[in-house]
Amino acid sequence: MLFKNRFDAGEQLAGKLKNYKDSIILAVPRGGLEIALPIAKKINGAVEIIVARKIATPQDPEAGIGAVMADGTAVYNELYVEQLGLLEEDLKIMEKEATDEAARRDRIYRTGKKVPLKGKVVILVDDGLATGYTMLAAIKSVKKSKPEKIIVSVPVAAHNSYETVKRECDEIFCLHVSESWAFAVGSFYEEFPQLEDEQVIKLLRKANEK
Repeated sequence: MLFKNRFDAGEQLAGKLKNYKDSIILAVPRGGLEIALPIAKKINGAVEIIVARKIATPQDPEAGIGAVMADGTAVYNELYVEQLGLLEEDLKIMEKEATDEAARRDRIYRTGKKVPLKGKVVILVDDGLATGYTMLAAIKSVKKSKPEKIIVSVPVAAHNSYETVKRECDEIFCLHVSESWAFAVGSFYEEFPQLEDEQVIKLLRKANEK
């Protein structure tokens, strides 16, 4: 184990981001929000959410073939899609289901208007990179707003995912990059509970208390 919990991981990451005062922190719920709180406190950053949803196959809901954002921005593991022999019609159905759920979460989590990102330094935060497709979709979505800089900040990452995400952002901070083929984000935390929607809303409000 590397971290007691997500808050502990966020505290450790915060020290790496001390030069980015007043940046906008975009947390990927649900787990990314607990990481974001200590970072926001350290750098006096505003915390927003950026909701993503894994695109899974009907045959195996745990097998992600990509990810989609609440705004419909999607990325796919093209090799995996080809191996599974999925047709464009199949992808559209799966993508719509995932987009609808991402949009639902965005509606219930959001406590105010979206913060403008144009010309801003944006820090994308999650509790880890497994396949990395959620973060890739988030980066692709944020780029549409033309920020000054996109920084990715995660406690842990699988090596291949780290390298892929690194190529798509301006800077990446990661406390531990794993070479293990059996990578699981939760295995690096002593406590790794799944958060409910109510907890996310409460955390987001707490993050922006002045």
